[in-house]
Amino acid sequence: MTQRQPQKHHQAPHSHKESGAPHRKLSVPGRATGAVVVAALTLLTTGAITGAAPAPTAAAAAPDIPVANVKAHLAQLQSIATANGGNRAHGRTGYKASIDYVKAKLDAAGFTTTLQQFTSSGRTGYNLIADWPGGDANQVFMAGSHLDSVTAGPGINDNGSGSAAILETALAVSRAQYQPTKHLRFAWWGAEELGMVGSKYYVNSLSSANRAKISDYLNFDMIGSPNPGYFVYDDDPTIEKTFKDYFAGVGIATEPETEGDGRSDHSPFKNVGVPVGGLFSGADYIKTAAQAAKWGGTSGQAFDRCYHASCDTASNIDDTALNRNADALAYAVWTLSS
Repeated sequence: MTQRQPQKHHQAPHSHKESGAPHRKLSVPGRATGAVVVAALTLLTTGAITGAAPAPTAAAAAPDIPVANVKAHLAQLQSIATANGGNRAHGRTGYKASIDYVKAKLDAAGFTTTLQQFTSSGRTGYNLIADWPGGDANQVFMAGSHLDSVTAGPGINDNGSGSAAILETALAVSRAQYQPTKHLRFAWWGAEELGMVGSKYYVNSLSSANRAKISDYLNFDMIGSPNPGYFVYDDDPTIEKTFKDYFAGVGIATEPETEGDGRSDHSPFKNVGVPVGGLFSGADYIKTAAQAAKWGGTSGQAFDRCYHASCDTASNIDDTALNRNADALAYAVWTLSS
């Protein structure tokens, strides 16, 4: 996540009414028809409808994302940083090696991948875009994260965590041969740490018609913080509710995300009117006693004491938070793209 500017203060949660985005109901074709068919079959076989039809279920349930697989990607990103001067920063060999690792996994899984090249601070940067074949090209569901680290360290929580979870979710799409109504697109952004440079470049390169086709953009920047909180972006109400419903279902309280406002890759999308949402486990803000009572961990300490530091290594991850957030990510992808 991009460094907080000195003048930025902790703000009260902004109202998601500000975005003006309409509340979009999830469409699940055939549910009503299915209930009628069940009732009709019951009448034919028993002569009477003995009770209400069973509650309908979604056509495809989201998979459990194995946290061991996500951790394996993080181990690879750590190895890449170790072999390339200790970081995976924009314009450095560690960043390009990180992009190559993710791209190879996606290519093998059947995605159509595109490397988008840009220049920032005199160095070449890359965005990686991965499209899953099929779905309505006029309704593009996107999930993204930044893949670059700061120069100070390997950036395993910030933001290997989001990048690895999105990668494993994309691979789960391939394993399931999932065919949603919407067209699925995943993205790994470059140079976020320099001010969301890669995601801004991508959004600015789209025609207004193609921008209008993006139905949702979900952002995942730091989701495995070692002293974690469970924060949900309070931007688009439908996306927000999807995440809150998931966490409520597993007994986890959430709070609105405010620490990262304007500091990550959802901002360029939000600024052009795309409905946005996402998850966050905390950076350099301090966990309160109330938050520690709710989530565990240590009050009076930062959510991530290694934020933007050399100690943001593979040991700087809370596996439980990573697991919960990865599963919530997959749930949102399946629910909102169906």
